[in-house]
Amino acid sequence: MIQLLLSTADDSLEERLHQAIGDGFTRVPPPQLAEQDDPVASLFGRAAIPDVVVLDATGMEDAAMRIASDLAQRADVLLVHPDPGLIGVAAVRAGVRDIIPVAAEPHELRAALDRAADRVFASRAAQDMPGMLPPPVSGRTGVVVTVTSPKGGVGKTTVATNLAVGLAQRFPQQVVLIDADVHFGDVASALNLQAQHSLPDIARGPAARDSIAVKSYVTQHVTGLFVVPGSDSPADADTVTGDDLAQLVSLLRGQFAYVVIDTAPGLTDHTLAALDHTDHLVLVTSLDVPGVRGLRKEIDTLNDLKMIAGRRTIVVNFNERSRGMTIADVEATIRAGVDVALPQSNGVPLSTNQGIPLLQSGGRDPVSKGLLSLVDAVAPQTQASHRGRLFRRNP
Repeated sequence: MIQLLLSTADDSLEERLHQAIGDGFTRVPPPQLAEQDDPVASLFGRAAIPDVVVLDATGMEDAAMRIASDLAQRADVLLVHPDPGLIGVAAVRAGVRDIIPVAAEPHELRAALDRAADRVFASRAAQDMPGMLPPPVSGRTGVVVTVTSPKGGVGKTTVATNLAVGLAQRFPQQVVLIDADVHFGDVASALNLQAQHSLPDIARGPAARDSIAVKSYVTQHVTGLFVVPGSDSPADADTVTGDDLAQLVSLLRGQFAYVVIDTAPGLTDHTLAALDHTDHLVLVTSLDVPGVRGLRKEIDTLNDLKMIAGRRTIVVNFNERSRGMTIADVEATIRAGVDVALPQSNGVPLSTNQGIPLLQSGGRDPVSKGLLSLVDAVAPQTQASHRGRLFRRNP
């Protein structure tokens, strides 16, 4: 069970929270906070600090930021505000985990609290099983997973987006996906995502060297995955250099447990820049002669450049007997084992056209099973969070 406290003067907000989760929370009035007051004591007195705090910041933005900053290391803090965009950067700097519009409907409140519950369960699991979950944000270095392919049309973006979604399901709010196909990336399309900021805005903008503010520029997907979409314009994409991408990767790996990078086909400057920071390399090809030969050349080139990451996973897509090749043929050609073989499936183009990755929709077809095995290769399964009656009153 999770202890939840709501601080608000808004009866309507309390009623909507009741509709969302029942009576499993305690409400207190907004604190009257003088400059010299202890922010946490003003809210809780001598009571124990709950797991999740929902703080209505309407009309008391400065005080809310003081309280959030003090609480950030001890509770999961969510702010409620009429204009989330207005306070976004300040909230991120204060350690706020989510900002909820003041007029949010019950289902939106429930979704935000489910995300908070996932974070609490993940934190508890990390304390119970050291090493099974990523370390806390402070001082951590995230794992960089780069997905590459020797040529286009092999399903690389499908693999990258599903891998990122699968990781985000296991590590809520701790995974970011970068579309590093700077000219023609379609990660946003594959996720049905409308983003305010794209790669050039983030890699070249004011957040490019601000490890805290950068999180307010990335776009959050409905699965809890954070995304840096590719450029809307090839001309804008030309402004992003390999060094810019490398700087962004370094910045994000300090804020997220996993950084997944989808790259352009081949070995572009941006791909090489990503590989310089890669911990786990995922190589994707299709079951055809050009794709397999291209993969062999890519592996040879990366070996010559000493850029093969310490961990490597090889994925072969469109694995069908009718193609006239077998996985054994692929392994003989590339002189390495194939880790994941994905069959051809009509469900894949359908999911792509809908912008709903297979692992988001919870499919149980063979392709989904193969993609889950890839997620397992990158991050072994951890204890699942238990749903049901998650919240209870703060005693």
